[in-house]
Amino acid sequence: MIALVTDGDRVAVDAVLLSEDEASIVFSFTRSYFHVDVEAPHHAIAFLKSIMPAKRVAELYIALGYDRHGKAEFFRDLSRHLAASTDRFEFADGDRGMVMVVFTLPSYDVVFKVIRDRFAPPKQTTRRQVLDRYELVFRHDRAGRLVDAQRFEHLTFPRDRFGDELLAELRDETADTVTVDGDRVVIRHLYVERRVRPLNLYLREADPAAGRAAALDFGQTIKDLAATNIFPGDVLLKNFGVTRHGRVIFYDYDELAPLTDCNFRRMPEARTLEEEMSAEPWFYVGPHDMFPEEFLPFIGLHGELREIFLEAHRDLFDADFWNRMQALHRAGEIVDIFPYQDDRRLRGR
Repeated sequence: MIALVTDGDRVAVDAVLLSEDEASIVFSFTRSYFHVDVEAPHHAIAFLKSIMPAKRVAELYIALGYDRHGKAEFFRDLSRHLAASTDRFEFADGDRGMVMVVFTLPSYDVVFKVIRDRFAPPKQTTRRQVLDRYELVFRHDRAGRLVDAQRFEHLTFPRDRFGDELLAELRDETADTVTVDGDRVVIRHLYVERRVRPLNLYLREADPAAGRAAALDFGQTIKDLAATNIFPGDVLLKNFGVTRHGRVIFYDYDELAPLTDCNFRRMPEARTLEEEMSAEPWFYVGPHDMFPEEFLPFIGLHGELREIFLEAHRDLFDADFWNRMQALHRAGEIVDIFPYQDDRRLRGR
């Protein structure tokens, strides 16, 4: 692949990508759609499949902006896989979500996400807000850091493909969406995403070098999202994942918000001992107020990983960083985020 960029009134070659993995990242499920208008999309897809054989045909159609045809291809592929396999749906690895029931088929590398009927405290979001945030991600520049989530309606699965515990939770927690009808499970609405390894689990399993790389890329993920006017809301490790290429991405959208909708503040200094020791904030906190100084305990890194993260990304805990990013967006600046490493850039050399 040859990557081109505009440079004033010229077009310049920025990089030449020579491997299947590099090409795959360009067409990743975390990148924005290309919206390619061709007379015969099938021929373009066949060519792309020839250089990226590990990619599903459905993903390639979606990458080119043909999302409805891509969804039809995905459903055909899933149906063929169900007919040729015997394993059961089970809970996806990772912490149970407060907003979604997330399950997967071990032999198939996607997850299925169904919105719960009720959200336990402290969640204050609504079903409508969750739907709106997934729609935002569908239309937004995902910058290689947000998982593409395809929405499906009225899917039917064989009941015997569900484990008892999973089926019980779906019946109890998603009864407005999931119905058991004889030997079928009918799901009125769900999202399908590529399966990735939750970052908190990955860091426990990875060798030290891979763990350090993931911790650093975790910080860069938050910065890349900020550069595209996205604030993830929850910066917990469990809300991020690692792709097969070792890239860290974000996939939990129920607290996601445009960065420019947030109000980033410094913590006010306590004026008295009583204020300093108070268990509750002694100052006014608005619904969109964020205090970056408080992010570090929630991030959940410890020991060496915490130290290297702070060395590279300490600015994430300063309101000035976030306010500068907001100023860029309000001024109409666009930050380029390339789907390849800096050392692949010819002009950078």
